[in-house]
Amino acid sequence: MPVTKSAGGPQGAVDLKLDLRYPPKSAKRLHSKDSSFWDGHPSESPGLEKTTGITAFQTLVHLVKGNMGTGILGLPLAVKNAGILMGPLSLLAMGFIACHCMHILVKCARRFCHRLNKPFMDYGDTVLHGLEASPSAWLRSHAHWGRHIVSFFLIVTQLGFCCVYIVFLADNLKQVVEAVNGTTNNCHYNETVILTPTMDSRLYMLAFLPFLVLLVLIRNLRVLTVFSMLANISMLVSLIIITQYIAQEIPDPSRLPLVASWKTYPLFFGTAIFSFESIGVVLPLENKMKDARRFPAILSLGMSIITALYIGIGALGYLRFGNDIKASITLNLPNCWLYQSVKLLYIVGILCTYALQFYVPAEIIIPFATSQVSKRWALPLDLSIRLAMVCLTCAVHTPFLYRNSEQVALGPGKSHSSLPPWVGPHLHPGTASLLAGQPPL
Repeated sequence: MPVTKSAGGPQGAVDLKLDLRYPPKSAKRLHSKDSSFWDGHPSESPGLEKTTGITAFQTLVHLVKGNMGTGILGLPLAVKNAGILMGPLSLLAMGFIACHCMHILVKCARRFCHRLNKPFMDYGDTVLHGLEASPSAWLRSHAHWGRHIVSFFLIVTQLGFCCVYIVFLADNLKQVVEAVNGTTNNCHYNETVILTPTMDSRLYMLAFLPFLVLLVLIRNLRVLTVFSMLANISMLVSLIIITQYIAQEIPDPSRLPLVASWKTYPLFFGTAIFSFESIGVVLPLENKMKDARRFPAILSLGMSIITALYIGIGALGYLRFGNDIKASITLNLPNCWLYQSVKLLYIVGILCTYALQFYVPAEIIIPFATSQVSKRWALPLDLSIRLAMVCLTCAVHTPFLYRNSEQVALGPGKSHSSLPPWVGPHLHPGTASLLAGQPPL
């Protein structure tokens, strides 16, 4: 496995965040000064890395944005499928487990970086070395398969999120445009609106494609912070608008079941686990930080914010609308411009989020591909792969799933749910047995 050596020894290996997936030859040609702004990879100078890494605040912004996507709009329905008591308690437990598994992943990656004198470890490298150090002989002999499986699930999961985002963008813009003639300024009543048919949803998807292509050409996390901040602000404003509406007239909660039927609980689990979307961006964010020692605190803070937000929106939405809650809480809002703006704000937020979710599979696929070609073809191949991946996320759901956007989350949700519980328990025993007795980092 190609490795970029750190110039500062074991301690320097913790601070530098170089991308190990580039072989030495390709790393030198791709990390030139001319491309440093766009690709965002630090150079091999420790001093330069300290000036180009992302700050703790930028990391928190990316982490919150990595979680806060379309899934939160479906959490009130998820709470209905679990019960008004069981739903929030389950969200709290899932948030704690997800955060704990992320901490295990970061801790294992740091341990192996320190022991093997490597400046950086991605998801696949961490799983590979963790399984190689496992007490189980079968896991040790199949360690390389573990790396391939995790990389595959990461690619499918993150590109699946991108597919969901494109469908969400198209459907919500289509809803706003078709209801524009019946949308009023009076938000005190919610009457049935006769929609004006417009163009097909697939054409709306194609309309967003040029903007998405431009966004994925930005490969620097520091630059993406601007878009993540814009997305956080737009989504936060939209959630505030939703919250002030659902908190106005909350009926008697005693009419709602504390625990729903066990037959509907899997529906809750699928929606809830899909909402925790940041498992794939944890290591890339930690590896790009100026001071990675602060990442555990940032991770705990970010996941606490997200879990509290999920519980609040899910519980309040179900309390307000009860059994009338729909697949997305935006469908329960009155048809006035104030609440139609929620959809528009979310369109802006999801559009800006696409590049962050796209960053993870791009960092797995592109370095491997560019290392196989000569220097003159590296950049054209890089851009071609990004363009092809964006077109793929736009095309994969267009022929057969765009009519039923509520089910789009099933694909990424299944692969996403397997990452935290599978990786953590298999990595931690191997790391602990191999590094027993060594001082903590």
